[in-house]
Amino acid sequence: MAAGFLVNVAVAENFHAASSLAYGRPGISIVPPGREAHAIGQLFENTPDEYEQQATAPLRLMTTDERLVADFESTGVTLGPHPMAYHRAELNAAGVLSAASLRGMPDGMYTRIAGAVIARQRPGTAEGFIFLSLEDETGISNAIINPHLYERNRVTVTRGKFLRVEGTLQNQDGVINVRASAVRVLTLTDVNMRSHDFH
Repeated sequence: MAAGFLVNVAVAENFHAASSLAYGRPGISIVPPGREAHAIGQLFENTPDEYEQQATAPLRLMTTDERLVADFESTGVTLGPHPMAYHRAELNAAGVLSAASLRGMPDGMYTRIAGAVIARQRPGTAEGFIFLSLEDETGISNAIINPHLYERNRVTVTRGKFLRVEGTLQNQDGVINVRASAVRVLTLTDVNMRSHDFH
């Protein structure tokens, strides 16, 4: 292969635009579609190249919920705030406590909690009781679903991704649970958070 040809190819790659020396076709870019192209060298450092001008597309910015959905679908996590954090103001207004705040609440208090269901457990020795772990932006809270409440809300308890639970707080020796008297699905987000069910 002639040395002159190699020099010309190198020059063409440097400027990200092929000349008649590239595949014998004038004006053909050798930058693969989807790859960022920049001019190299001080002479052209302030000159946008033709590929950059043509590749600019006015895409609509993703909403917060769309970004969260994409994060969880692709990786199962998000690098941004927890989905519950975006709704804390309205949850506070509804009297829903965060997981972290439960530690300072007295035993026997009627309370409301909410979060993403990260675990459902139904031990064989628990006589039909189901234990839920709900995650919010401050931590994890635990709810106990009795058999009668479960029978009335079977789909909610087993399929709900985000739940709101109301009931009596048990705060004894650092062990905190909410004995549920009501449970319902929260429709705050389309995020599909995965839970570990009945393991």
